[in-house]
Amino acid sequence: MIPKLSLFLVVAAFGHAQPSADFEESVRAAMAPGMAQQRAAVQKQANTMKRASSPTAESSFFTVPFAKAEAGTADCDALPPGELNPLIESASQKSGVDAQLVRAVIERESAGRPCALSARGAEGLMQLMPDTAEDLDVQDPFDPKQNVEGGARLLKTLLNRYNNDPSLALSAYNAGATRVDEAGGIPQIPETVDYVSEILSKLNLVKPKTSSNQSQDIQPVYTHPQN
Repeated sequence: MIPKLSLFLVVAAFGHAQPSADFEESVRAAMAPGMAQQRAAVQKQANTMKRASSPTAESSFFTVPFAKAEAGTADCDALPPGELNPLIESASQKSGVDAQLVRAVIERESAGRPCALSARGAEGLMQLMPDTAEDLDVQDPFDPKQNVEGGARLLKTLLNRYNNDPSLALSAYNAGATRVDEAGGIPQIPETVDYVSEILSKLNLVKPKTSSNQSQDIQPVYTHPQN
């Protein structure tokens, strides 16, 4: 009779010698990032937001209601420059928006973390709201390529809307175009004022005024002809 310990070792050795498809599948499942949990959290957040939203609110990035920013989640590391920079350059070429502006928005919105999820439900590298992502044909907001390309398209739309004025385009990206239109300039919202000022400062532009329709001399250099 084979001792129990020897029998256990034989069986274990046989199992390790012949990895099955089930074993490989279990390894892949164990190594997969927590995107499934992230998406589930987003869906739960989106459903909560929809129930809390005003029935008159429209599902467009031009009319997204502003709410005070709250802490969100980002259970992943920032993309390394070797992965993020090519995505930014590609999105810049496709959208016609300067790569430095796209990069500055990503740094402010998510610090380069592709799984970032705000308390308001904004998703991914460029923090697209679910309705905005749908408008922009972004099927997976946590896919870095899709998110950056969608965010760059949004910036392009807003730059066109505001005659290539980056201070107004950034204000609309943060607070919604309706609030910018109602204010006739940068809305008097502390978060939005800080958001615009920080990004323009990173880009070495003059800090914008917030008390009138005017902004200080800002050179419109954030779009370029598409190939």
